[in-house]
Amino acid sequence: MKKNIIIAVAALMTVACGNKEKEYDATGTFEATEVTVAAEQNGMLMMFDVDEGDEIALGKEVGLIDTTQIWLKIKQLGATKEVYQSQKPDMGKQIAATRQQLIKARQDQQRYKELVADGAAPGKMLDDATNQVQVLQKQLDAQISSLNTQLSTLNSQLSTVNVQVSQLRDQLRKCHVMTPIKGTVLEKYVEKGEFVAVGKPLFKMADTEQMYMRAYVTSSQLKDIKVGQKAKVFADYGDGQKKEYEGTVTWISSRSEFTPKTILTDDERADLVYALKVAIKNDGYVKIGMYGEVKFGLTPDPGLTPNLSPKDEGSK
Repeated sequence: MKKNIIIAVAALMTVACGNKEKEYDATGTFEATEVTVAAEQNGMLMMFDVDEGDEIALGKEVGLIDTTQIWLKIKQLGATKEVYQSQKPDMGKQIAATRQQLIKARQDQQRYKELVADGAAPGKMLDDATNQVQVLQKQLDAQISSLNTQLSTLNSQLSTVNVQVSQLRDQLRKCHVMTPIKGTVLEKYVEKGEFVAVGKPLFKMADTEQMYMRAYVTSSQLKDIKVGQKAKVFADYGDGQKKEYEGTVTWISSRSEFTPKTILTDDERADLVYALKVAIKNDGYVKIGMYGEVKFGLTPDPGLTPNLSPKDEGSK
């Protein structure tokens, strides 16, 4: 009789365990948006205030590459601009004499015209006066054309210098190493006093405040998951220690891939799975690379739209 009771209890425990709902739908690892900051100019690193683990705000200046040569070039171009400015002609003064002569010639022409009409002067005097007006007018037109050409050339040279100054100021701006995102410094590659070249990595940082978990699900699970859907995310600290976070599905891959060896899925028989991302607000305890679990809800958030960026599509 006692043996039969033990068998019955064991059977009930087996049924209960078989009916127990799984605590998660998928597992994965936590990731963050990582950015490698590289040098944009050549020169010695005069200042570099970066240490691994530092929390740095967006747009903070953390380094300075030597700016001496760029400043000297800007000052040289400034002197060149002053030379071009001094060479600009004063058109009003340079044509004043010819303009005055033309006014006098027109007055003479009018006077001779009246005298010829009254028969008090020969017609040749009027012809000479008219010819003088025409000559002076052509001289004035030639002077104005020449001065305009000279002025245009100097303005073009000044514009070229201004462009060169703008280019140098852009290079000067790039000597100041700024943080492109708010986040945590993960790795530091150089030290103050080193010579750096364009493209040389200086440090790597990541946005550890807005993190996400990359997980994989089978096609049978995919029918119940949408972008914008709420989910429960559990950070796994080992030994059964977990911390729960509210998450939102922000991206689902549009194509399948073979099951990664390090990923466990609900259906181990499936060879093809779909990657997805679940975003969470980190409180400082979740670290990059940490394992986690996700339990999907069924209510999509209408305020979110799919994020199918090419970058995400290509990342595996």
